[in-house]
Amino acid sequence: MKKSLSLILAAALALSLAACGAGQSASSGSGQTTSAEGSSPQADEQTELIVFAAASMTETLTQLGEQYMAEHPEVSLVFNFDSSGTLKTQIQEGADVDIFISAGQKQMDQLDSAADPSVNTEGLDFVLADTRFDILENKVALAVPDDNPAGIHSYEDLASGLKEGTILLAMGNSDVPVGQYTQKIFDYYSLDEQALAAAGCITYGSNVKEVTTQVSEGAVDCGVIYQTDAFSAKLTVVDTATAEMCGQVVYPAAVMNVSQHPQQAQDFLAYLTSDDGDAVFEGVGFTPMG
Repeated sequence: MKKSLSLILAAALALSLAACGAGQSASSGSGQTTSAEGSSPQADEQTELIVFAAASMTETLTQLGEQYMAEHPEVSLVFNFDSSGTLKTQIQEGADVDIFISAGQKQMDQLDSAADPSVNTEGLDFVLADTRFDILENKVALAVPDDNPAGIHSYEDLASGLKEGTILLAMGNSDVPVGQYTQKIFDYYSLDEQALAAAGCITYGSNVKEVTTQVSEGAVDCGVIYQTDAFSAKLTVVDTATAEMCGQVVYPAAVMNVSQHPQQAQDFLAYLTSDDGDAVFEGVGFTPMG
């Protein structure tokens, strides 16, 4: 009899607890539901990574970002593409950022306390130790509009035309890596940039995409851009600069020490150096280095 009574009480208690749990579940769930299917626990736990990257990486990183998020739904990637100089300034001024990929060493050095003080003149310290590496190499290309109306076929043609005042060239501003590479090419050919600008032989862009657009629209006779941007814009490249002319075009990457998610940031950088990343980068003319 006692055994029967115990079983009855145990069953009653189990039913009571089940009813209580169901009530709590309904109560907590009703405040979170945003659709007929309810909210996803995965979405609640999603990590947002903010990636600052050179404008010349817009197409490749957008594609790789989509691939990565499809494989890692727990991560949301937000990209900020602009000139490396602009991005460096934004980071310095306190912008939220997890990863920085620059189109030149100078802009990364200016944020790296381990860099030469002659470059990091302000003593800035934003690069997370042991996360910096060289990820890609690019080429500085001389691109022309459709049908090449000015008949430019080499950097030698460019130098001759600029000296004669018969060519209009688009180039990046002096705070943009592609502009700095162009200035080195000017030095190689003993060209005076200020004199050429005063003579109306040069137009400028605040980043490589603006220079590329001027060439695509035929607003100029040619432009100095990256090989990868020429590929993306389907422009004709008539010449690429040698290392002797402007140095090696290397893209450094690093996690910033202000990142709230340093491990996830390093995981994404590792993905960029994987076979999948290499395939996308190589497809537009980058040479992977990571």
